[in-house]
Parts: sequence; C-alpha cells; structure tokens
Amino acid sequence: MFYSIRHLTKFLYDHPVSESMMETRMHPRSDQNQRCLTFHLSVSPRCRVFSYRDHLSNNIHHFDIPGQHRQLVIVAESLVEVQPAVEVPSFLAPDAWADLDAMVQEGDYWEFIFPSEFTNSTPLLDKLAAELNVVRRDDPLMVLHQLNEQLYKYFDYVPRSTKVDSPIDVALTSKQGVCQDFAHIMITLIRTKLKMPCRYVSGYLAHRNHHDTDRSAASATHAWIEVLMPHLGWVGFDPTNLLVAGERHIRTAIGRDYADVPPTHGMFRGRAKSELTVAVRVTPSEGTPAMDQEMPVPEDWSILVEKAQALPDTPPPLTRQQQMAQQQQ
Repeated sequence: MFYSIRHLTKFLYDHPVSESMMETRMHPRSDQNQRCLTFHLSVSPRCRVFSYRDHLSNNIHHFDIPGQHRQLVIVAESLVEVQPAVEVPSFLAPDAWADLDAMVQEGDYWEFIFPSEFTNSTPLLDKLAAELNVVRRDDPLMVLHQLNEQLYKYFDYVPRSTKVDSPIDVALTSKQGVCQDFAHIMITLIRTKLKMPCRYVSGYLAHRNHHDTDRSAASATHAWIEVLMPHLGWVGFDPTNLLVAGERHIRTAIGRDYADVPPTHGMFRGRAKSELTVAVRVTPSEGTPAMDQEMPVPEDWSILVEKAQALPDTPPPLTRQQQMAQQQQ
C-alpha cells in the first residue's frame, strides 16, 4: 500500500517576530515494513533547511528564519510504501516472560524501561493498575492485548480535552484524552508494572472508510506505542483505536515519550501572541500516487489550534522566546 501524506503547519503572529528557529519531525522512517520513497519540506518565508538523524534514526529537519515575519508556514509532503505487517498472535509460549527478561538483560533498552518526562508513575496510575490487574501473568502478549482493550474502554476520546504538556493525571482524573494521553498512560503502566521496554511512536493513521471504527482524527497526527516482545521484536499497540499497529500506521519518529518526538518544536524571538493551525491529509493508493497536486485546506477539516500567550513585558530583554509544538490526536 502506498500513502501520499501532506502535513501543513501554520503559525500566525499578532505582531512581527524577528526570528524563528524550528525543528520538525515529519519525515517518515524507513524501517521494518515501511519505506519513505520521497519527502519534501517547504517553508515560508523561504530559508535553508538542514537535516540529520538522531541516535534512534529519526529524521529531523531544522531551520532558522532571521528576518521579520508575521507568519510561518511549513508543508511536509511524503510518499510512503507500507508492506502488510506480520500477523501478531494472541499469545506466546508459557516461558515468554523468561525469554523477555533474557532479551532485556543482554540488550540496551534502558531508555525505554525507566521513567521519562511524561511517563512517571503517580498514585492515580497505581490505582488504575490495581483496578485493571496490570501484573505479570499468563504471557506478555496476552496481557498487552488485554491492556490495549481495557484502556480503549476505560477512557473517552475527547479532542482538546488535554494540552500538549499535560501530565497523565489530567487524563486519569477526567477519564478522557487524546492519543498522546492514551500512549503515555499505557507506556507508564507497561514500564512500571510489567517491566517491559516500551516506546512512544509518532506518525499518522490512514483512515480508509466508514467501516473503520477509528476514534482519532483523520486530519491530525497520531501516536501509539511499541513494546519489545520475544520472538516478535517491537510490536505496536494503538489503545486509542483498539488496534494492533499495522499497515495503516505510518511511523515518523520513536522516542521515550512525546517530549522526544514532537512534529514541531522551536522558538521565536519577539513580543507576540501566536496561533497554531495544523492540517493533515493521508491519501491511500494501491499504486504509486501522483505528488504534484496542490493541497487545499478545506474549512471543514478538523483543525488543532493552540494559542501561546506572550509573557508580560519585562525589561530587559527586549525580546523573548516561545516554545511551539503540536498535540497529537
């Protein structure tokens, strides 16, 4: 299956800013059953874009716009081929826990076992773990299939019910959130209660037709998790939509949690309020799709908008910097 992906990000400022510095993680990975065939990043105002790969082979682009501007527009276009994933069984052999512990002991998975910025255990999480009986039992894969379903049923999917930097207790208290919250809660449960390497995945979910029961928004980025399993390697689970990650899940970046892999992350210099608009379109095709069509931004798209408030005037300095990011839906 081929997917044509267009990801538009627009920052509008109520006063001119003198500089914008930005990193993006929108370039799909080429690994496992996925290949990124083409990728292009357009930025306005025009600037020179640089790129590198981090230690997890995530593709990162960055740029600096030093002149005054009232808006920043980023359009990422990619063509990705995704092969059908190997079918994940319902359970493993009875000695799978021992095999998993041997893998962890022999490998280097420490950053996906210990807590990270958004995956720290709390009393509310401990209460949920007890309620859902998240303990080592049966075999690892059976426990994860069950946990994936439990979280899907326990939490309501409500767009904009949390913020980009909300701790897990916000979703645990309200029993609602977006895919970012579902992923962080599942990762924390798996790392702290099951002692399994688990990582956060940022990307896109291709929505096909009305027969799919996806809860996540088609016009936004998506997030799910991957867990290390004996004999299977990294297996993806999507608790937002009660799915095992497969052919419709397109991976852009992996990390410990969202803090490692935001689609955009940067600073601007100036005293201004900013408004962020994001629109995503994933078009599936059985054959290689054309990439030369313009991407409209229809008014009926679900749009994620966050407003970053400027700090009060405080001399000196005469300028300030504002972090910018996108919440994953």
